[in-house]
Amino acid sequence: MELKINTIEAVALAVAVLYLGVLCKRKIKFLYRFCIPAPVVGGLIFSIISLIGYCTGAYIFVIDILLQKIFMLAFFTTVGYCASFKSIRRGSRDLCVLIILVAVLIFMQDAVAFALAPLFDMKPLLALCTGSISMVGGHGTSIAWGPIIEKTGVIGASEVAIASATFGLVAGSLIGGPIGRRLIERNRLMEKQPVPEDEKMIIEAEKSDKHLSKDSIIRGIYQIALAMGVGSVLSTFLESMGVLFPPYVGALVVAALLRNIADFSGKFKIDFVEIDVIGQACLSLFLAMALMSLKLWELAELAVPMLVMLFSQTVLMILFAYFVIFRFLKRDYDSAVITAGVCGFGMGATPNAMANMEALAHRYRPSHKAFLIVPLVGVMFADIINTAFITVFVNIF
Repeated sequence: MELKINTIEAVALAVAVLYLGVLCKRKIKFLYRFCIPAPVVGGLIFSIISLIGYCTGAYIFVIDILLQKIFMLAFFTTVGYCASFKSIRRGSRDLCVLIILVAVLIFMQDAVAFALAPLFDMKPLLALCTGSISMVGGHGTSIAWGPIIEKTGVIGASEVAIASATFGLVAGSLIGGPIGRRLIERNRLMEKQPVPEDEKMIIEAEKSDKHLSKDSIIRGIYQIALAMGVGSVLSTFLESMGVLFPPYVGALVVAALLRNIADFSGKFKIDFVEIDVIGQACLSLFLAMALMSLKLWELAELAVPMLVMLFSQTVLMILFAYFVIFRFLKRDYDSAVITAGVCGFGMGATPNAMANMEALAHRYRPSHKAFLIVPLVGVMFADIINTAFITVFVNIF
């Protein structure tokens, strides 16, 4: 039996799933303690319910997730509004270091896949589908490269890549928060690093409703809508020129330009505190819809060798994040939040990285540097580097 859920019902269901996650975090202490994002908790519970219906043949949910894209666009627009050139200058060193580290991570993911392939008598290109194609690449890269690899005679590459990406999406959402929390607590980072002024404003606004007026919230919504619209035009123009980026890049860039024009000219005001609050809501709704639409039964199609390889990728991500990424950055609070974010897009997608960091920001405090650097690396540089590695390996094998 098909249970069809239309666009409006899907939003309401996402809210219910989100509140379910919040309730679980309140009742189950270790979920809050280890900073597991509420949308991930609620979304996984719903996806398990979907899995039961699929396995028993009793029901299957057909969800219209049209608004999921809009929530994603709105969230990344709010990220752009937080990107001041002053912040970029402060984080330029960490940005360069993180790009290099992500390149190393991508190479190691593929190296692990190739190293384990002979143990299971597996073709190298099929093993590559459990490497950076599905880990850093996520579902988008898996869908793009799966058919290409199948044309070389590797049967089932698309299915393995997509199922591996589903595994990575779940794993990356679960390990980022605990790793970030351990780094913060063990190194006492909250005691050592002063809070930047712009982050103090958000913290104070969260403590008091006086900072959030009706007019400023309305202006924030208008500013987000404006940047989304102009950004859509920019993205369409870039696509016509043959430059392919995720659809939210245009909105992020336009929002960043507006923020910096406002900073340098002083002619108009950006209500970035209100925009930050709206962005948190959009991220939660987007991630809840993404997780509740997961098809977990795709994981059941993975044979034991594939699962061994994917668990090995998870171990690699944990060790690389904890012992390499954090140590090569500045070992401060921002570095811990960035590390949690890399776990998100290193095994899933950039929105999962943002959710990991949001969970830490909610428990401890915001980190504008992390929220600026991670999407830049996850959206732009990681995909470019990953494509280069995949192209080389596919041609070699």
